[in-house]
Amino acid sequence: MNKIITIEKFIMKTKEFNVRTESPKRLQASKSNLQAILSIAFGSLLILFASLPVSAHCDSYDGPVIKDATKALETNNVNLVLKWITDEQELEIIPLFNKTYNLKNGDKEVYAIVEKHFFETLVRLHRETEGAPYTGLKPAGTTKQIIQMTDKALNERNVDDFLVKFGSHIDKVIREKYQKVAEIDKVKDDSKEQGRAFVEAYVDYTHTVEALHEIMEHGGGHAGHKE
Repeated sequence: MNKIITIEKFIMKTKEFNVRTESPKRLQASKSNLQAILSIAFGSLLILFASLPVSAHCDSYDGPVIKDATKALETNNVNLVLKWITDEQELEIIPLFNKTYNLKNGDKEVYAIVEKHFFETLVRLHRETEGAPYTGLKPAGTTKQIIQMTDKALNERNVDDFLVKFGSHIDKVIREKYQKVAEIDKVKDDSKEQGRAFVEAYVDYTHTVEALHEIMEHGGGHAGHKE
């Protein structure tokens, strides 16, 4: 059974939530229905995150590519970085890795230059596999918090804490956007200004839901993840 919900169904459920506020029992039931829908959304997004290569921060010093590259140089094991590139790209990376490793115990300034060049080349080639441009190495600590959370969940083998935090965040965002457009909907025809405020809030609300739905329905991967 396909658990992916459509935008129309999601909006229909949110309208039901607004209409049934006169009955506490119905209100609770509506909240439960919305929570179930959001739970499906969270689960689908989790599957997406689990299947994606960690490309959103592959160009940062605390990202997985450079971490693997550092470990490879420490252990003289080029195989640790080959997963990030294609077979054809190995022809460039393996000789450069060997050259870099051979300079490891030499002049520190020279090695630092060669090591950075190796990192840059590896990241650039990996970005090519994604169809994304290389824009330089980013400092550690510049990775988005949400990506740090997904990495932490993987490293600690604990998805439950991540789902609670991520689920609460999405729940809060969707509810805030819904409440805003629902309130303005009451006065949208009172004036041109109110009407435009409604349109802005409506577009923001529906586009947010649509973006989540698009990811859940079509997935991601290199072709859809070029940041």
